[in-house]
Amino acid sequence: MDGVVLAAGEGTRMRPLTVDMPKGLVEVAGKPLLTHCFDTLLSVGVDRLVVVIGYRGDDIVARYGERYSDTPIAYVRQDDQLGLAHALEQARSAVDGTFVVLNGDNVCRANLGDAVDRHRATDASATLLVEDVSRAEARTTGVVRTDDNGRVTGLIEKPSDPPSTLVTRGFFVFDPAIGHACALTQLSERGEYELPDAIDLLLRAGHRVEAVELEGWCHNVNEPNDINAVEQRLDEGMNR
Repeated sequence: MDGVVLAAGEGTRMRPLTVDMPKGLVEVAGKPLLTHCFDTLLSVGVDRLVVVIGYRGDDIVARYGERYSDTPIAYVRQDDQLGLAHALEQARSAVDGTFVVLNGDNVCRANLGDAVDRHRATDASATLLVEDVSRAEARTTGVVRTDDNGRVTGLIEKPSDPPSTLVTRGFFVFDPAIGHACALTQLSERGEYELPDAIDLLLRAGHRVEAVELEGWCHNVNEPNDINAVEQRLDEGMNR
């Protein structure tokens, strides 16, 4: 199973740390963010890594080369950062069969394997790791609507009156159909090709999309302050 890591962005909110390095090489608890991502993906059974690079991508290639912990690495480039669906489309020809996707700025200690298991058990085209958040937070992001069995029925971007408080947490399991959906996705008002829009196209085409609720935690490292927050969470986990 391939594991795709989305690591092309400039990381402007992480500046000045990302002036001279890509965000994926910023260290958290003594390891680059991408090392955290690679270890997470290997823990769910990935046997090949596909890294989508862009900003200072050559630095990432120089750091990791062709293998990580005896696992082959392939690189694809997203020269124009036009959203996650666009990034995933760049990886379309590099993946084979069912694959998982992890945002390259995400540090997780969570039940990601449960999402892989649900995907295989239900013959879904996509399975999303989701978390229940406050209504205030749900208004600021895309929410996932599900039925009583955890099957996704819709995705809504930044609703003023959220019909759900479930949001995606940066880990996905996909079958190849997502590549075609990404290719058909239209530019959003933000000028990007949004991954939720691609997943919604799958739903409209009759594909099965599942959701698994987060157990544990996943933390996006978006700003320098997030580094301390993640390191504290990792320390708490080690001291239990």
